[in-house]
Amino acid sequence: MSSDRSDRLEGVDDVDTAGDDAVPEIDTGRYLYCLVRADEGESLETTGVDGEPVSVITEDGIGAVVHACDGLYDSADLTQIRRWLVRHQTVVDEAGEVFGTPVPFQFDTILRGDDDGVREWLREESDTLERALSGLADHWEYRVEVVETEPISDDALCERDDRLRELESKIDDAEEGAAYLLEKQFDQRLKELRAVRRESLTADLQTRLDEHAREVHALERSPTASLSDEVADADGDGSDGETLCRLTLLAHEDDEGGLGSVLDDVAANDGVKVRFTGPWPPYTFAPELGGDDEPTDTPTHA
Repeated sequence: MSSDRSDRLEGVDDVDTAGDDAVPEIDTGRYLYCLVRADEGESLETTGVDGEPVSVITEDGIGAVVHACDGLYDSADLTQIRRWLVRHQTVVDEAGEVFGTPVPFQFDTILRGDDDGVREWLREESDTLERALSGLADHWEYRVEVVETEPISDDALCERDDRLRELESKIDDAEEGAAYLLEKQFDQRLKELRAVRRESLTADLQTRLDEHAREVHALERSPTASLSDEVADADGDGSDGETLCRLTLLAHEDDEGGLGSVLDDVAANDGVKVRFTGPWPPYTFAPELGGDDEPTDTPTHA
């Protein structure tokens, strides 16, 4: 199964927006997109957030992809924030295509100072930055969602479970008040069985993917911006079905075929659809290099 590099922006509605009085002033700063392996004179031909020209500042083989700025990017307009986020991620993606696996910064991470300040920071933090780049070299993030387009029926679950059959029999013979309570127990048992089934299927898939990935982590099944929407849009058959699991993986680029093979086996089951996206820069797995304070001489983000 080949991977798909479609947009996977998630959680836009969770972005906090601050008032004007909360935005610190920056006379001269550099907006940081990512770190890459780069030598002096190498460049990235693209534009960044708000159309700003992007440059690569290097020091001893480590490059910081940046643009010049004089303030944080703050807005109460979520559409504007989405545009900024998409452009930020696009620059990181393009850097990965040119230089190899990047170490991404969070959106709105800014280093106070000019290009020389960035070079000084690269020198001062060289050991930490070197470990980050070496640790993620040639590794990429992949996303997986498994959707059951024909979820197992209540009748099928009932056939498999003694407790459900017992409750069903009692409901048929019970008076109205007692039947109501028994039906609540029946519904609760169904929910429990469905949850156990999802967990079992997810654990089995994680175990199989572990053979080809360095890290495998489960994600929420219903995020703010759902990958399920992408599945429906790609296949044009609406949003029917139940998401069994969503996973994020960190894997070496040579192991992408192995991941695809495992997922092909899963997708071969009737009534199951698999969405496999990547390779992406390792957004989820990159160390957090920025701080939480106002911009000074170390990177920070809003």
